[in-house]
Amino acid sequence: MSLPFPSAERLAASDQALRSLPGYSNHQPGANEFAVLDPSTEERIATLPSLSPEQAIEEVAIAHQAGRDWAKTTPRHRSDTLHNAYQVLIATKERLAYVISREMGKTLAEAQGEVQYAADYVRWYADELLRPAGGYRDNPAGGSTILTKRAPVGLALLIAPWNFPMAMITRKIAPAIAAGCASVIKPAGLTPLTTLLTVELLAEAGVPRELMRVVTTTQSSAFSEAVLADPRIRKISFTGSTSVGSTLMGLAAKNIVKSSMELGGNAPLIVFDDADLERAVEGALLAKLRNGGQSCVAANRIYVQDGIADDFVEAFSKRMSEMVLGHSIAEGVDLGPVINRDAVNNFQRLVDDAITRGAELRTGGRAPEGAGYFFEATVLDRVPLDSDIANTEIFGPVAAISRFSTQQEVLQRANDTPFGLAGYVFTENLDRALNVADQLETGLVGINNGVPSNPAAPFGGMKQSGLGREGSHEGLEEYQEVRYYNIARRETR
Repeated sequence: MSLPFPSAERLAASDQALRSLPGYSNHQPGANEFAVLDPSTEERIATLPSLSPEQAIEEVAIAHQAGRDWAKTTPRHRSDTLHNAYQVLIATKERLAYVISREMGKTLAEAQGEVQYAADYVRWYADELLRPAGGYRDNPAGGSTILTKRAPVGLALLIAPWNFPMAMITRKIAPAIAAGCASVIKPAGLTPLTTLLTVELLAEAGVPRELMRVVTTTQSSAFSEAVLADPRIRKISFTGSTSVGSTLMGLAAKNIVKSSMELGGNAPLIVFDDADLERAVEGALLAKLRNGGQSCVAANRIYVQDGIADDFVEAFSKRMSEMVLGHSIAEGVDLGPVINRDAVNNFQRLVDDAITRGAELRTGGRAPEGAGYFFEATVLDRVPLDSDIANTEIFGPVAAISRFSTQQEVLQRANDTPFGLAGYVFTENLDRALNVADQLETGLVGINNGVPSNPAAPFGGMKQSGLGREGSHEGLEEYQEVRYYNIARRETR
């Protein structure tokens, strides 16, 4: 099976984008270095230093001092700087998109969408920081006035995942900058190049370089232990697996570090009999295949009511079978590679297990031969509830569909998980939509909408999907402390 390959023009443009990275090199990694690979080809595209924990602490010291100065700047200055940063990021959209596609594997069109989404967080917080929370009110017992205000929490440790290498950085660093905080930033070792370029562009826009210190390292555990043990760290924001988040929370607890965690997902997508079929199919396609399914809010368990199930499965399977698989920056490609070989092998294992237990393969189901970490867009119907795929986060382009009869039944199944990040409901009945959304144990719900994320809305989960929120005013408050002053009053004549 021959997969589409990019034109010479696109390949040259993407190579140029990589070579323009600050300090770019692509030699064979030596001691204390690591390679960044292109998932489409498995070839090395860059070589970066792997910093030691001791070097990371040096970056903590630089950021800590810069943060003290930044906290004294005016809200207007911070706002103007972030607005300028938004303009710089948008002006560099093509270059950023090429870097995202080459190191992460999402299609060029999706990468361009991520740049806009990431930049929107910068713009949102440029405005939001000018609307500070606070209060001024009388003491109910009399004799004093209560004043509350917000202050920067202090130096923040930001740890980002590989699946949205730009958006997951800006939705952490933008509110940190807005609140008056410095950051030590650890990008994922699989996709560090986008972070390096994003931070460089923010610096070009006027954000002090000392305020944003990027640490590239393969010593993740040692890095986290050392940095979180430093008393200058007052905040951690992490996006990743629940198991790693739990470990980081334990480390943060030793110094009582303020924490926000966006962790694992197991999102149910529910299609009721009265759903608009076309709307449900397109919404499910977006919820399943955005970023190749490598999203914490991806539709993981698709439940379809009996009356519409056959029609839905047929239409959805047809749309999935039409997805063009190929190199991430090739023209006409709908689905790029996944992140690595382990992911491919895991998808194959999950699909084979489900089929062995009785699931029906409707389309896809295998990895094409050749270089690159590719897996076909896959649909499994009538997935048994005891199969592995029905009880794990898939994180890829494999759709697992099962059927249900009643609302009560599907809600019980949807909530039967320790996770609670996202859920989706498709129905034309408003009462049902809201009633089901209210009963789903998730932090966000898409109602007839496969892409509910928005910078103006709070993003985060319940149960083992984490704590804290990103986006909206809640995201800014994660980088702030509430301060309260009690002002004694006496009568004057």
